[in-house]
Amino acid sequence: MCKYLKLSFYVCMFALSAAVQGAEWDVKFYDPKPANIKDELHLPMPCDGKMVFRKIFVPVANPLDDLRVKLGNVDAEKLQYLEQGHDAHIAGSFSTNEPIPGRYYWMAKYELTDLQYQAVMQSQCPVPDNKLLLPKVSLSWFEALNFSDKYNQWLRKNALKALPVEDVQLDKDKKPLAFSPGTGFLRLPTETEWEFAARGGENVSPAEFLEAIFPIEGPLNDYVVYGGAQSSRGQLSLVGRRKPNPFGLYDMLGNADEMTFDSFRLNRLKRPHGQAGGFIARGGNFNTPEEEIRTSWREERTYYTEAEPNRQKTGGFRLVVVSPALTSQKRTNEIERSWEKLGETTEQDGPSAALVNGSIDRLGLLAAEMKNEKLISEVNQVKLEFKANTDELQKQRGVAIRSSLQQGAFMCVRLNNDGRIAEVFRTAYERDCAKPDPANAPQIEACEKRRVALVSREQALDLVMTIYADTIVDSASIYTAQFVEPEVKTKKAQLTAQRSGNLDRYLDTHWSHLKGYFNDQKISRPEWLRSCKAVAN
Repeated sequence: MCKYLKLSFYVCMFALSAAVQGAEWDVKFYDPKPANIKDELHLPMPCDGKMVFRKIFVPVANPLDDLRVKLGNVDAEKLQYLEQGHDAHIAGSFSTNEPIPGRYYWMAKYELTDLQYQAVMQSQCPVPDNKLLLPKVSLSWFEALNFSDKYNQWLRKNALKALPVEDVQLDKDKKPLAFSPGTGFLRLPTETEWEFAARGGENVSPAEFLEAIFPIEGPLNDYVVYGGAQSSRGQLSLVGRRKPNPFGLYDMLGNADEMTFDSFRLNRLKRPHGQAGGFIARGGNFNTPEEEIRTSWREERTYYTEAEPNRQKTGGFRLVVVSPALTSQKRTNEIERSWEKLGETTEQDGPSAALVNGSIDRLGLLAAEMKNEKLISEVNQVKLEFKANTDELQKQRGVAIRSSLQQGAFMCVRLNNDGRIAEVFRTAYERDCAKPDPANAPQIEACEKRRVALVSREQALDLVMTIYADTIVDSASIYTAQFVEPEVKTKKAQLTAQRSGNLDRYLDTHWSHLKGYFNDQKISRPEWLRSCKAVAN
């Protein structure tokens, strides 16, 4: 009898264990703040778990294009050796045409939790519990890499099709290959990837991007778990309990500070110092004072403490999903062609640039004829530097064109608003004051005030129209349509990412006016006003 009871006991325990291991996690254990939008990636994990990622969009479309951004602390006089404001460049791994052409990478929506860590690293599946939704801390940088490695291998063995693919390769039947070199993988984010996402990227305005903290509404404690009795009380918080940043990422600042992939460097003037040190922690943590919470916060951590890898009780991480850069021979050829075009001079760069470029080419031919290897090397170096300078000037031109386009779009908004207001004033004046009673002094006085107000409104509208026309004429006198058109696409991508109301529609209207002026050189003030007023608010 006892024998059968013991057998029944083991059967029940086995069934319970199987049920625990096979039970799919409730959404609250991997996505406590579900968004139900398409800009998320849900990757499966062992033990029927999941990890959620958010799309970080970068408005550059071609593989060799990148976006220049200002990172670091642009205001502080102190800590310049640590957080100096500097230019960086970023591009996404994966390409998209929706809603507009661009590239993107995926960043984990939440800091890695104890539950997710155990699901990958332990042989037995953990039982989902709220206590396991704390950020996983006290890990070394090497253990963070080890986790990403094991998770990558599990995905490739068990859920390969769940990973995004860049530059999909087809077989002879034009079907996607079972495995593509462009298949995504997970790793720690680079510092640039982390800070671009933390600041809100293209989802915020350029001015907001430079602020110490991304735009918030209400107290900082609504968004950040920081040091003090008003916030953390010296303890980690469960992930996703505060409000997100503009990319929908939770706990980017505070709670657990987060490791990045690259090694720490000090700052020289406008560039990183040559020595690479330990690993980098970003974002501050639950012990960081409120006044020190900022997106530029960074700290060097040594890889080892005495004989042990460095494990900080405040240190956690989140992963990104990216892809290789050279995903196929076709893509490599495309990048090579793009490289050859970098820094090419055009008519827009002026005759002097073309003259210098031509002189360098002739000098190169002469050096080749002379078989002077030293001179050939020097000419090639001069040509490379010239192309780099030209490329920089072209980037600056792009920034100036986009600034002009934004000004034109805003002026079109003003024409819409001021034009509608002037129309209301004019309609009311014509209705009530067309035939005033000469004997009615109060009516005469009121109509005169209305007339003065109407004149003032029409003068203001005329001034806005003049500035708008000047913007179009100035743009057309400096640039050509072939240089403006690609910048329109980039600017529209930025406005769309920033969810800036319907400003992208005003940009379309402004671009139609500018194209028309490029074609016929006619200033069409009444038509420009009419079409700006026709944009729906």
